[in-house]
Amino acid sequence: MKVWVLIPAYNEEDTLGQILEELKKKSLSVLVVDDGSWDNTSRVAEDKRVVVIRNKKNFGKGLSIKRGIRYLLDKEDFDYLITMDADNQHSPQDLEKFLEEAKKGETFIIGNRMDEPRGMPKIRVFTNKLMSWFISKMVKQKIPDTQCGFRLIKRDILEKINIETDKYQIESEILIKAAKRGVRIKSIPIKSIYFKNAKSKINPIMDTIRFLKFIFFLNEGK
Repeated sequence: MKVWVLIPAYNEEDTLGQILEELKKKSLSVLVVDDGSWDNTSRVAEDKRVVVIRNKKNFGKGLSIKRGIRYLLDKEDFDYLITMDADNQHSPQDLEKFLEEAKKGETFIIGNRMDEPRGMPKIRVFTNKLMSWFISKMVKQKIPDTQCGFRLIKRDILEKINIETDKYQIESEILIKAAKRGVRIKSIPIKSIYFKNAKSKINPIMDTIRFLKFIFFLNEGK
């Protein structure tokens, strides 16, 4: 089973190295998409001998994920793709849970932090629950944490999905389009990791508005 890990990163020199060390222990292939960082993010990744591609400027997480997926589909042979964040909010210790589910035949697995969202800001808990409820109704599957970016997806699912968005709604788009193709979305519990003074790159209000616009876009059949 060949697995690649895709990590979008923007100014994550302080946390990326430790994550890559953990992934190296698990013998996983890694692609880091440096989203126009002005710090040493790219150098840290290169020193760990992983594949690095770099955006000329900061385009955002969505475009970095899209670019990473296209790169891997074009350049690499693999069975599954795992996406995870570079800021230590996704624990490498949870990776084994995803890999075990893949060995059982699951094709789309998403992390669930909402059973115990320890440390998650209240506005994030609210918007996550709202969007998760909305998407679950839309795809007729219960998905407790649709906004979690820690997920494992089988290659052939990615090959069939035309990704059109390039902001934070990209993760909802992939999930919805996979479910509409009859893919079962399996949720597994993962750690909720938030640091007291960490500055989120997500704007819950603006990203909720983008999400709603995207839903209307889908419903209009464009």
